[in-house]
Amino acid sequence: MRPDTAVLAPALTAIILLPLMEALLRKFWHTGITNVAVMVQHLTLVAGMVGAAVAARQNRLLSLSNLTERLPFAAQRPAKFFSASWAIAITALLALASTQFVLAEKPAGQILAYGVPFWVVEAIMPVCFLLIAAQQIRFAGEARGSRAAVVALAAVWVAVWQFSPVLSFIGLGLATLAGVPAFVSLAGVALVLFRQAGEPIAAIPIAHYSLVTNAILPTIPMFTLAGYLVAESKAPQRLIRLFRTLLGGVTGGAAIMTAVACAFFTSFTGGSGVTILALGGLLMPVLLSKQYSERNALGLVTGAGSLGLLFPPCLPLILFAIVARVPVESMFLGGILPGIVMLAATIAWGMFAQNAERKPTLMIDNSPRVTRGDAMRAVWNAKWELVMPLVPLGALFSGFATPVEAAALTALYAFVVEVFIHRDLTASGDLPRVLEECGLMIGGILLIQGVALGFTNYLVDAEVMTKAAEWVTSTIHSRWVFLLLLNLFLLVIGCLMEIYAAIVIQAPLLVALGKAFDVDPVHLGIIFLANLELGYLTPPVGLNLLLSSYRFKKPVSEVLRAVTPLTIVMAVGVLLITYVPALTTALPAWFRH
Repeated sequence: MRPDTAVLAPALTAIILLPLMEALLRKFWHTGITNVAVMVQHLTLVAGMVGAAVAARQNRLLSLSNLTERLPFAAQRPAKFFSASWAIAITALLALASTQFVLAEKPAGQILAYGVPFWVVEAIMPVCFLLIAAQQIRFAGEARGSRAAVVALAAVWVAVWQFSPVLSFIGLGLATLAGVPAFVSLAGVALVLFRQAGEPIAAIPIAHYSLVTNAILPTIPMFTLAGYLVAESKAPQRLIRLFRTLLGGVTGGAAIMTAVACAFFTSFTGGSGVTILALGGLLMPVLLSKQYSERNALGLVTGAGSLGLLFPPCLPLILFAIVARVPVESMFLGGILPGIVMLAATIAWGMFAQNAERKPTLMIDNSPRVTRGDAMRAVWNAKWELVMPLVPLGALFSGFATPVEAAALTALYAFVVEVFIHRDLTASGDLPRVLEECGLMIGGILLIQGVALGFTNYLVDAEVMTKAAEWVTSTIHSRWVFLLLLNLFLLVIGCLMEIYAAIVIQAPLLVALGKAFDVDPVHLGIIFLANLELGYLTPPVGLNLLLSSYRFKKPVSEVLRAVTPLTIVMAVGVLLITYVPALTTALPAWFRH
C-alpha cells in the first residue's frame, strides 16, 4: 500500500467511527470523547488534502478545458509543458502560503486533543501542496532536462506574479485553456488579487482550512462514502430494477426512471454528486438503449443528479433551517412542491430529447406487462436500500444523533448492508479500493471548493458583498426585482461555492434582506436551494460537472455542452418557484392550520 493511501484509509475510517462512538457513549454511558467534533473536522482536512495528493499522483485532477487534446500532436507537448509550469508555480505558492499559515498558528500552542497541537495537523496542507507540485514536475517529462526546464519556467511565473498582475492573468488564462488543473486557475486568480491588494497570500489556505474544518462538512465524506459503498455494490442494479419494473412499461419511462431514481437517491444521501457516482453508470446504458444520443444521455444523468435536494430529508434543507432559524418541518413541507416542479421539468426535457424516431408520449409500449408479483419482488429485493432514507432521518429526529453522527450512521448502515447482508463487497478486498476512490474524489473536489472560497473571501475583504447589500436596499424597491437579482446572485454563488459553505456564509445575510422585502423565509430558503441546485450544473466549479467528468471520463467542457439545454429548462423551473410563492408556502400554511 502506498504511503498516501496508508494515511487516507485510516483517516476516512476514523471520520466514520469517532462520531458513532461519541453518540453511543453519550447515549448509554453519559460520557464522550474529548473534542471529538474538532477531531473529525481535522481528520476531514487530512483526508481531503491526502486525497488531492492521490488524485495528483494518478493525474486525475480536474481541468476546466481540454483544448490541448484538440491541438495538432506537435503542439500538444509545448501546451502541456506550459500548463505544467503554471501548475507548479501556483501550487508552490500555495505551499508557501500554507507554511506561513502553519507558522503563524504554531506559537499559539493550542491543543487539538490528547496533547496533539493544531499546527501538527494543519501541516498536512503545505506537505500535500508540495506533493502535488512534485507530481506536476513528474508529468512534465521523464528526462531530467525537461523537469529542470519546467521548474525554471515555473520560477519565471512566480516572478511575473510578483510584479505584473496583467501578465499573470494572461498567463493563467492561457494555462487554463491548455488544461491546467481547475484549482490552479482559481487559486491563481485569488493569488494575483491578494498580491495586488497587498494582502497576505496565507488568506487562501486559511479559507481552505475554514471550509474543510466547517462543523457540518464532515457529512460530505460520510455521505460520499455511503454512496460509494452503494455504488460499488449491486444496490444500484436493485434500485434501477425496481424503478424499471414500475416505470419501464411507459414510453418515456427511461426519462421518468432516471429523474425519479436520481431524486430518490439524492434525497437520502444529501449529495448530488454521490447520485451520479452511484447510478450514472447504470442509467447511461438504459438511456442509450432507448435511442438517446450519448450527449443527451450524459446531459440527463448529469442534470438529474441534482434533483432531490428539495425533498426531505435532504441535509441542505436541514442545514438551511438551522442557519436561518426556520422550523425544519416547514422547510421539509416547503420543498415538496418545488421539488416536484424541478422533477417534472427534467422529465419533460428528457422525453423531448429522446430520439426523434420514437416520439415520447405517455403511451404503453410493447414491453412485457408487469405483474403485481414482479413489483413486489423488486420492492423486496431493494428493501434495505429503500429503508436507507429513514436512517439519517430517524437518527436526527429521535435526538439520538447530530447531523454528523447521522451521516456516520448512514455510512455504517451502507457498509453493513453491502458487506454483511448482501455480501456484494468484501471488507479486505473491496473496502480499501472504495476508500481510496472516495478519498480521491473528495480531495479533488474540496481542493477546488477551498481555493474558490479564498477568491470569495477576497470579494468579502474588498467589501464587494457589503456594498452590494447596501446598493440592494437603497436602490431596489420592488420585491419582484429583488427576487430576480437574488436568483442571479445565487446562481453565481452556486458556480463558486460548495452548497454547505454557501448556506453557512450567505444564508444569514440573505434572510435579513428577504425580511426587508417581506419574503417568507421558507420561500427564500427554497429559492436559495433551487438556485444552488442549478449551480451544480454551471462552471467554473459546478459540482455535477466535475463529478460527471470523473464518473464518465469526459472533459468538463463536453459535460457542460451536454447539460446546457437541461440547465436552461431547470432555470425556468427556478423562476416558476420564485414567482409563484404558493408552491412553497401552501403546504406549510396548511400544516400550521
